[in-house]
Amino acid sequence: MNMIAARTGLENLLSDIRVAARRPLDDRPAAVAAAIAPYLGDACLLDGRDCPSNPDRYVRHLLDEGEGYAVVALVWRPGQMSPVHSHHTWCALGVHRGVLTEHFFSPGANPGDVPRPMAAHLRGTGDTSHGPGCPDLIHRIANCCAETAVSIHVYGVPYAQFADGVNRILA
Repeated sequence: MNMIAARTGLENLLSDIRVAARRPLDDRPAAVAAAIAPYLGDACLLDGRDCPSNPDRYVRHLLDEGEGYAVVALVWRPGQMSPVHSHHTWCALGVHRGVLTEHFFSPGANPGDVPRPMAAHLRGTGDTSHGPGCPDLIHRIANCCAETAVSIHVYGVPYAQFADGVNRILA
């Protein structure tokens, strides 16, 4: 008798991301964020995956890579944050565990000006966010809470291109 093992939540999540990542570019970030959302509250989502934290900085852990995109789990210890940045590519994210704060900034009036804080949104377990690759969509993600947080991010470049293909650091 041939028994087929049940798919895990992570396998289902990655399958749904594969479908959403084939959407037209204008719809892709929102479609990927919607694909992530149903799985974020699954406490077992990353079971069997080694996703340690780092005391000095947040850490990205590769979960999957498709044609023109990569899926990573980011682990944020209390007080850790990304730099203020925009993106060279589309992105979608969802909070799997904990609470993150997404700070938004406006570009300065003149080229080279420091971005100015505009708003902050708490993103708890199950919340998503997304955006196109756009130099004027400036944000920072931070764990301002007392417990480690984990988020799932999908970026529209292969993992090997993350170093210079994802974030445009502004401050």
